[in-house]
Amino acid sequence: MQTAQKIEMSFAHLKRIHGLGRLRLRGLCGAHDEFILAATAQNLKKLAKLAPCQNHFGKAA
Repeated sequence: MQTAQKIEMSFAHLKRIHGLGRLRLRGLCGAHDEFILAATAQNLKKLAKLAPCQNHFGKAA
């Protein structure tokens, strides 16, 4: 998969899943803040998928 395609998929995911099709905050600072929060949430979701699963006792499964 090419880099440009990965970037486009990330933006599409932000628009569709995280609701960035329409910004809720006003101005450039508000848009920047909203985009950073959505991108952070997206990155945290990716990071959680990479982390090993753990059961309730803290041992890796």
